[in-house]
Amino acid sequence: MTEPTAADVVVRPAVPGDRPAVDRLWLMFRHDLSEFRGLLPRPDGSFRDERVEDAFAAPGWAPYLFVRGGHPVGFAFVRALDAPVRVLNSFFVVRGARRTGIGLAAVREVLARHPGRWEIAFQYENPGAVAFWRRVAAEAAGGAWTEEARPVPGMPELPPDVWISFGTAP
Repeated sequence: MTEPTAADVVVRPAVPGDRPAVDRLWLMFRHDLSEFRGLLPRPDGSFRDERVEDAFAAPGWAPYLFVRGGHPVGFAFVRALDAPVRVLNSFFVVRGARRTGIGLAAVREVLARHPGRWEIAFQYENPGAVAFWRRVAAEAAGGAWTEEARPVPGMPELPPDVWISFGTAP
């Protein structure tokens, strides 16, 4: 198998038939995040998944699937499409496709589909995410972006999330 490249990724809206693949990718995503927040799976081995349900069913949400050579390699969930500021609620690329440009190509495509104001959260404890999201903001908005720590709603025991805010042109 050849190395994946950014040119190989297809970003498309996820449809109900993609739900099993997205559910499996979600488990990998939550597993990765558990390293930074000490989150444990439920007794059945799953993680909380209400965001997946919202992404496929709630108004103002849009799920995207990233595919390379017929293989699912990641996803993004966008929410607040019906609000002045869109939120990239969840974003994931499988480890085997990271550091190849696929994540950057995928986020560019998602942002381009919904121009306007954006907010994206990540954790300071995740150095890869810190570097990635700062790069995305700088590329999308030059120097016109902000970064701030915000408490995690309803979870005062967790360190704050970091939010970047910027705008994209139509």
